[in-house]
Amino acid sequence: MMTPELNALALLGLLHAALFVAMSVSANRLLPASKTLGTREAPLEHELTGKTGRIYRALRNNTENLGFFAAAVVVVQLSGANSGFTATCAWLTLATRIAYVPAYVFGWVPWRSLIFTTGFGTTTLMFVAALL
Repeated sequence: MMTPELNALALLGLLHAALFVAMSVSANRLLPASKTLGTREAPLEHELTGKTGRIYRALRNNTENLGFFAAAVVVVQLSGANSGFTATCAWLTLATRIAYVPAYVFGWVPWRSLIFTTGFGTTTLMFVAALL
């Protein structure tokens, strides 16, 4: 049976897949097929503008944070530190990552930064909980 922390991680993985698909569809609408199907020797990220660029940057941010959260879940799991507190932190992290996508895409200032900070904090607290 999966723990709440592992469930949150699995759902975050699915969010990441959905964000990747959204970015790919948006990029294919913005750029000509010769660019998106090409060799990509020159990075396309500078050509992704507007909402597509924001979706791309949200995906990159999620990529960076997915590893951080996965590490926290692994540490909690392997140390046997699972608790109601770590489960709550995991679910809050997932909720903030879900909220972060529209906050980034639609430029919700200062909410995007507050959402990010909350998710970063809840993930950090999982590491702390495993050490106590």
